[in-house]
Amino acid sequence: MSNLDRQATVTVCGGRGFVVAEPVRELLSPRHVQLGESTEVRRLLPNLGRRMVGAWAFVDHYGPDDIADEPGMQVPPHPHMGLQTVSWLYEGEVLHRDSTGSLQTIRPRELGLMTSGRAISHSEESPRPHARLLHGAQLWVALPDAHRHVEPHFQHHAELPRVTAPGLTATVILGALDGAASPGTTYTPLVGADLALAAGTETRLPLDPDYEYAVLAMSGEAHVDGVPVLPGSMLYLGCGRTELPLRAASDAGLMLLGGEPFEEEIVMWWNFVGRTDEEIRRAREDWMTGSRFGEVKGYDGDRLDAPEVPATYLKARGRVR
Repeated sequence: MSNLDRQATVTVCGGRGFVVAEPVRELLSPRHVQLGESTEVRRLLPNLGRRMVGAWAFVDHYGPDDIADEPGMQVPPHPHMGLQTVSWLYEGEVLHRDSTGSLQTIRPRELGLMTSGRAISHSEESPRPHARLLHGAQLWVALPDAHRHVEPHFQHHAELPRVTAPGLTATVILGALDGAASPGTTYTPLVGADLALAAGTETRLPLDPDYEYAVLAMSGEAHVDGVPVLPGSMLYLGCGRTELPLRAASDAGLMLLGGEPFEEEIVMWWNFVGRTDEEIRRAREDWMTGSRFGEVKGYDGDRLDAPEVPATYLKARGRVR
């Protein structure tokens, strides 16, 4: 999925200065962003006060939307570099195409993982015909410097490992949780898991105290460490936790995101993750004029033009406590 914001700002993320080294309960409110003609997303990361969670650098939640009489998701070909995209659906389907030749329909609880590496382009669209409802999340993982120029590739995993407890089913999307490891390729220590809670469940999820964590609420009514978290909001939890108390007032869906704090400082603008302003500007120029990002074949429509990079920007530093 793309950042289609035509007023995209340059954001400096990563580095230990943004990390809270102790457990906290920091509720993040989303920013509403229009994605194409008929899809509005709730953007949780980057947030005014919270840039990253581990290597997780971008989080959008969308739906559930009734798209029975709408085109649904229609994201034209656009570029990425320096990151991985993670597609995760609760309802509906998304057709993925990319410049490596991948063509894959992604369905609920299946992992669509695209590693952009040095350069890739892709499109995403609701199939024709498509299901009535569309509901899911799109996330980006920043690649560390040692791996950010890898060859671009796409992975699809229809079957993922699960961790179960009374009233809880945790599907491991990326990384590892309680001894279960996802087959998706990762480049930093992290975890992403989908948590399905039955109504009335009270449980505790084991965590790694060296990771920082956040929980994205997808559906239902749940309390995370005593804090009610409504669908489309995210609770940042900081570091230093060995377990996470969860309670569900109704059937509920959550996404657990975590990882070792990302040591490197990155520059993120539009659909690029780099290290310098010059690198971002070169990437935009290459997309607009060159062939570095390849061609997405089979999409019925024009590719997406890049907005102008701001002439100057201020580095957002500091620490949320």
